[in-house]
Order: sequence, then C-alpha cells, then structure tokens
Amino acid sequence: MAAYWLLKSEPSDYSFDDLERDGHAVWDGVRNAVALKHMRKIKPGDQAFFYHTGKERAIMGIVRVESEPYPDPEVGDERMVVFEVAPQGRLSQPVDLKRIKDSGRFEGWELVRVPRLSVMPVPKAHWHRIIEMSNA
Repeated sequence: MAAYWLLKSEPSDYSFDDLERDGHAVWDGVRNAVALKHMRKIKPGDQAFFYHTGKERAIMGIVRVESEPYPDPEVGDERMVVFEVAPQGRLSQPVDLKRIKDSGRFEGWELVRVPRLSVMPVPKAHWHRIIEMSNA
C-alpha cells in the first residue's frame, strides 16, 4: 500500500516549477537524522506533497516517488540517502501553513509541531483534508 509524505524545499534552491520543468529529480541534501529515517521508508509509488519553505510556506503540488532510497552518490556516506521523484500535479491552489494551522485539524502533525523537519509522513486523513482545502 502506498504511503504519503511531505517534502520541503526552499523555492530559491529548487521549486515545484523547477520539478515540472525538469520532469524528474533526485531528492537530496537532507542531513537531519529523523528526516533521513523517514526517507529510508519511502517506496516507489508513494506520493508526496511538495512544500515550499521560506516566505511561501505552502504545499504547492504532488510528486510520485520513482525509486527506492539509495546512498547519495555525491556524499560517499551510506547513511545519507536520496530517491527520485517526478511531478504528479499542481494543487488547484496552494495550501499555506497558516491555513493548515488555523483549521485546527492538524495539531499532532510534524508540519505543525516540528517546523524544521524536511521529510515527514502524512497521515491519510491529513492527505485527503489538504486536497479538499486545495479545492475549496
């Protein structure tokens, strides 16, 4: 069964627009131990929200995981993993962090509790609620 994730990126480094243009990317650069632990659980076919950090702080689109996690070939440390993603679609409208917090339905989620975590699971109910919020 496919799982749901949230992946964060500073749009000035790599944005959802960049991913749509490229059609495919290696998700790399993560060094946080908890985020890396999450990354090791990711499987091909999983879906993830693409979240812009910085000034935007919003979920912009959905990506599909295209590969198993594998050691980052740029680092030479097997603990540092990467995986490949492809754009699946842009949300009807971005869902920003303020709106997520104000809804009162996401209190226990890492996005609200641990704002610096760059890769995190998304509970199925949260996934569907974010999609609904995007379409509202």
